[in-house]
Amino acid sequence: MNIAQMMKQAQVMQERMAEMQDRLSDTEVTGSAGGGLVTVVMTCAQTMRKITIDPSVINPNDGETLEDLIIVAVNSAVETGKARMEEETKQMMAGMGLPAGMKLPF
Repeated sequence: MNIAQMMKQAQVMQERMAEMQDRLSDTEVTGSAGGGLVTVVMTCAQTMRKITIDPSVINPNDGETLEDLIIVAVNSAVETGKARMEEETKQMMAGMGLPAGMKLPF
């Protein structure tokens, strides 16, 4: 493969990556904690869209439990979004004939 072909392939890959990131920036993922007592909906770009808290966990004398549940739900949604991005990236790279574990500079 000559340098011109490599540059062209890199440009195509960048364009596909940008399209994928654009599409996934609006894709919603969900994380929850406490068996669904706290649920967070966010995008794969980690923009929180919604949080639902079951009234049974709102206790003015125990704010720490609710704080912990929110943290767990947010972290769960973040991890789900990351996994979705990784899977989409692997599929895109496989479609271009590139190794799935290849690290991209962008």
